[in-house]
This record gives sequence, structure tokens and C-alpha cells, in this order.
Amino acid sequence: MLDDHKAKLLIVDDLPENLQALTKIIEQDDRIIYPAQSADAALSLLLEHDFALAILDVMMPGMNGFELAELMRSTEKTRHIPIVFVSAGGRELNFAFKGYETGAVDFLHKPLDIAAVKSKVNVFVALYQQRNEVKRQLVILEENRRVLAATKAELEHALQMRDDFMSLVAHELRTPLNTLYVETQLRQLQLERGDQQAFSPDNLRAMINRDGHQIRSMIRLISDLLDVSRIKSGRLSIRPVETNLSELVQRVVDGMALQAQAAGCALKLSLQQGVVGFWDEFRVEQVVINLLTNACRYGCSKPVEVTLVTQDGTAEICVRDQGIGIAEDAQQKIFQKFERLDASNIREGLGMGLYIAKQLVCAHNGDILVRSMPGEGAEFRVILPLHPESTRTAAI
Repeated sequence: MLDDHKAKLLIVDDLPENLQALTKIIEQDDRIIYPAQSADAALSLLLEHDFALAILDVMMPGMNGFELAELMRSTEKTRHIPIVFVSAGGRELNFAFKGYETGAVDFLHKPLDIAAVKSKVNVFVALYQQRNEVKRQLVILEENRRVLAATKAELEHALQMRDDFMSLVAHELRTPLNTLYVETQLRQLQLERGDQQAFSPDNLRAMINRDGHQIRSMIRLISDLLDVSRIKSGRLSIRPVETNLSELVQRVVDGMALQAQAAGCALKLSLQQGVVGFWDEFRVEQVVINLLTNACRYGCSKPVEVTLVTQDGTAEICVRDQGIGIAEDAQQKIFQKFERLDASNIREGLGMGLYIAKQLVCAHNGDILVRSMPGEGAEFRVILPLHPESTRTAAI
């Protein structure tokens, strides 16, 4: 049994032989006995330890047992300790009455009845251990209650997030599906009316472009959901190969020109040529697309600047818009799942783009940083190591 779980017993007697004899009578493996030859020594021990029982000799030089008991009862730390008095005086001295007046729970006369002493001490030790066990169980119950309360709150939050997420997914899928459905109904009506002009080459080209846009929206949504699932399960792999980052960024900017134009944002590109490193080309392209999509979405139809430079063994891609900006307390939240800026006039996407971008950049042992103020736009910087030994190839 560990010492911390053993009951501590205090024996106070001015005669060493009495201390030794009483120790022999009551010692067991489940207790630690502390002897003291004076009241002063006993007080020092009482201030240091939590005792299950104090056995005090009545007649001692200096402070006697009754006086020590009165001091114990007047101190918060020691007033709860059961006191048993031991006296060699005759029963006619009525020491027992005085002992009970000072707070004793029992009184023993010398010569001691060994069996009675053992029995009484065993009772007090058992009571002490039971009290400690009750306290321990109460602590455990309180901790369990706290954990259950926290778990309940987490579950409620998770359920709320699930409901909000499902509602959000339904909304985001409904928009392109409704558009496609209306387009289909309209074409069916035009066919029934024999309106051949509605299917002229120019009109067909416009229809295909509209359909393609809606289908791409749904594909992007489903791809984001799959990526979040893979990230969570650790199955999203990173496969670095030698990649020309300058060409990659140029390609992404060119490919998003029409989307930026539709959002009223002019893309300004400044590239350092010949930036080559070892990255997963598809995943880095995904990061740049996500950043540019957000910049166009929240850029308030103002120019978006894209730069690429190298420094200190890293490549740095910077995307800066001049839009609504991001409050300081939201700048870390935006990298969490399903977080979107609080823009009442903008309700696009599931809020997963920056979360996915952050995970992909970290998988390359890089970092993504944001600098912004409300109303002054936002700047996102992606920092990627150039050297292959700095890039982790394991799945995330």
C-alpha cells in the first residue's frame, strides 16, 4: 500500500518506553505511526500531517494532554482529529470526564488492555479510511459530472454543427440543381413549342456554359466534402514531384480570369520566373484556386493582386484583395471547418476552402498566414519549402 493511502496515527507521551510499547500494540501495514515526546513536538507534526487519530498522554511536563487537546480543537486544521486520552491516574481522579470536556472520543487507563486498544484504534482507522474513500468517490463523481457536462455540450455543439452543415449542403446543392432543373424545363417547353431559334448555335453555347458552371459548382462542393473526409481520416496523400511553381500560378490565374471578371475583380499578377521545387502540383494548385476564389468572392469587385517570390529557401505566394477584410478575432477561425466570413450579402460555399488549404500547406511542411483589417482587404501568404527533404510525403 502506498504511504499516501495509509492512515497516520499520532502518539504523544513523554516517556520513550510508553511510545515504543503503544506503537507495538497498534502498528499495522495500513497505517503510519508518528511518535512525539512533548506537546510542542506533537503540534509541529499536527501542522504537517493529516492524522486519523491522536492518542495523548494526560500527564506530561510542560503542556499536558488536556491543554494540547484544547489547542487542537481551536485550530481549523486539527479540530476534526479524534482524540483518545491515556492516563496512569486512578479512575477516581475523574480524568475521563475532563477528557470528554476537551473533545476526547475515548479514554484509556494504564495498564492498557491490549485487545481493547487494538480494537478501538482499528475502528478509528476504518472510519478514517471510509471517510477518505467517500471523499475520493465524491471527487470522482464531481469530475465525472464535469466531464459529462463538457461531453454533453460538445455533443450538442456537434449535433448543431451537423444540422447546420446539412442545411448548408442542401442549400448549396439546391442552387445549381434548381438552376439546371429550370433550364431543363424551359428547354422542354421550347421543344414542345417548336421554338428552333432557342437552340441556335449561340443559344446552345450559352446553355452549355451555364450548365457547365452549375455542374462545376456541384463537383467543387463534393470534392471539398471528400477532401475534408480524407483529411479527418488521414487518407489524403501528398505526392511531391518537381514542379514549376511560376507556371502553376500563371496557369491558375489564367484559368480564373473569367470567374474574376464575373465578380468584377481584375487579377494583377507579379511572378518571379523559374521558381521550381518539390510539391504535389495538384494540391498546391488547389490551394491557389481556393485563395483566389475567396479573394474574388469577398473582394468587393476591386483588383486582386497575386505575387510569387522566393526567399530563405522558401517560395511565397501572396494573394491580396481590397475587400471587406477580416476582424482579428476571426483570423484564426477562418481556417477551421465550415467557417465563413460574416458577410450578409455573400452566402457561397461551405466554408471549407481555407481549412483544406491550411491542411494541404501544412502537409508540405509550409504555413499559411493572414494579415487583414476590417474594410481594408485581406492578404494571404502561402509559404512552401523549396527543398525536397523538407516536404513530408506521408498521408495526412
